[in-house]
Amino acid sequence: MKITLSYGGGGEETNKLINELFYKYFENDILVRAEDAAVVEGNGKIAFTTDSFTVSPLFFNGGDIGKLSIAGTCNDIAMMGAKPEYLTCGFMIEEGFEFNELEKIVKSMADELKKVGAKIVAGDTKVVPSGSLDKIFINTSGIGKVIKEGISAHNLKPGDKIIVSRDIGRHGAVVMAHRYGVETDLKSDCKVLWDEVKALIDEGIDIKAMRDATRGGVSAVLNEWSKASGVGILIEEEKIPISDEVSGLCEIFGFEPMDLANEGTFLVAVSPNDAKKAEEVLKQFNNKASIIGEVAEGERVILVSPWGTKRVIEFPKGELLPRIC
Repeated sequence: MKITLSYGGGGEETNKLINELFYKYFENDILVRAEDAAVVEGNGKIAFTTDSFTVSPLFFNGGDIGKLSIAGTCNDIAMMGAKPEYLTCGFMIEEGFEFNELEKIVKSMADELKKVGAKIVAGDTKVVPSGSLDKIFINTSGIGKVIKEGISAHNLKPGDKIIVSRDIGRHGAVVMAHRYGVETDLKSDCKVLWDEVKALIDEGIDIKAMRDATRGGVSAVLNEWSKASGVGILIEEEKIPISDEVSGLCEIFGFEPMDLANEGTFLVAVSPNDAKKAEEVLKQFNNKASIIGEVAEGERVILVSPWGTKRVIEFPKGELLPRIC
């Protein structure tokens, strides 16, 4: 068996690789919880995560690989109710890469760090011969102090409400348009999400779970939650916010918006009594925030159409869009 691009797509094949290979040799109680960031004991609880970024193209509407590398790691920490504080950064650079492009990327990283008040405190740089990799790859790891404890994909119970923080699929659609030479004014949603998370915490929202919908999109997150908590999830199709631009690009290229990657959009599961309040808080940041469904009995993710018909939403399969983040 050979590793194919689909194993990095965030869907069914990625889950198979994680569960059947990595867990086989690395299994421990912290790792197998499969959260966005590991929560470990330190001076209080600490969230710790790492991620690597290989996006192509390096620069896209709304961001670049540098902004993405900071937002991606900070968001994984934020999804565990922790404030991003310290990051490390590793650059793998191809010989011949333009210095001015590297400077743009580094400046973009610095600008995004300022927004959340985090710092790069250690790093590493490797330059490899031309042809050994495609221009530049970046790895960032990060830690943050947990402000809100108990957030977990294992917490969902029937009746809990599912909220999306804004319209979905923007990042994947923008990268797809760049790849295929389609002109669009659409911008990626790429951004650090700590302000939104902190607002929910400050309002005392009973947060059950949070996850940013990156590779595999909303479909992957919902299926991960369903599996982790052993529950069903009912999603109302007409409640899912999707821009006309994303819908149009998906129709052209044959993608499902729910499968497309996001880099500044997250899902949050909350107690039913707090759902409207949580939606109002998130609408202060983006008026497309919406309650899209609820947790139910069962073990599948079901999409309910405006006409009452139902279909199962499964983990995305296949290659989708490789090198999306």
